[in-house]
Amino acid sequence: MRSIVGMTWAAPGATLEATGALAVNRVLLTYRRVRQQWRYLRGYFSLDADGARVERRTDFERCRRPVLLLYGFFSTRRSFEVLERRLRRDGYAVFSVNLRGLAQAFNTKGIDDLADFVRAKVERFYGHYPEMGPLTVVGHSKGGLIGAYYVKRLGGHRRVRALITLGTPHNGTPAAYLGLPLVPLARSVWQMTPMSPFVRRLQRGKWPAHVHLTSIYSRLDRVSPFPSALLDPAGSPAVRNVEVVCSHREFLHKKRIYDVILSEIRRAEADAGPTPLTAVPDIA
Repeated sequence: MRSIVGMTWAAPGATLEATGALAVNRVLLTYRRVRQQWRYLRGYFSLDADGARVERRTDFERCRRPVLLLYGFFSTRRSFEVLERRLRRDGYAVFSVNLRGLAQAFNTKGIDDLADFVRAKVERFYGHYPEMGPLTVVGHSKGGLIGAYYVKRLGGHRRVRALITLGTPHNGTPAAYLGLPLVPLARSVWQMTPMSPFVRRLQRGKWPAHVHLTSIYSRLDRVSPFPSALLDPAGSPAVRNVEVVCSHREFLHKKRIYDVILSEIRRAEADAGPTPLTAVPDIA
């Protein structure tokens, strides 16, 4: 490095060396990002039923803070890998159920049918482990609709303390129109179109007042574009919308989004009172 009258410049050899080091660093950074993104996405692109096999790590005998994860359309349980690891680290007993569907792995079945499947699974868990605490449900995309139908229409309010949805099209999404050719294989595509009979049925009636419902949404979301994921909180202090900045799949792994999810879970825990054991409402 040389200097004349306060001016500096690098020798040609030094410049080439610095440029080479910078290029190597960029290649390594790109490689790490690609590897990280593939890890996040492999739950979507696993082409066999292995994506539905998740090792059970939850001790249901000591499950005071259970969290049920419900994954989205054409996804598998592995899409929650990062979120599950973080919740476990923060002391939650996390579990999921295989919603099956296409190839016995991908989430393609009707939302109401899956909600009833979840209801039966949850009741079985509480039957075997009556000491389990109140349930928190976290649903991504279509998974949030499954959770909402379970809580509101199938008596899930007796078990659930909070439902947190991530990029869930509570009002239906125009993106579902692109999937209409898949309706013979995936009835839920039609159910997620804007103001479908399913969406209208789900929106009828009041949300259970003792169950916290939070819709975490983003204006950058192209799968559930604004305002598809907005809830109407009128008349229900338990219902709220929280805006974040991320893409649809980043709900599952972005650290800042996880901080919001954790905050909402803890808010529901702090506000919790006794969960009333009321009668199961008729299925609408």
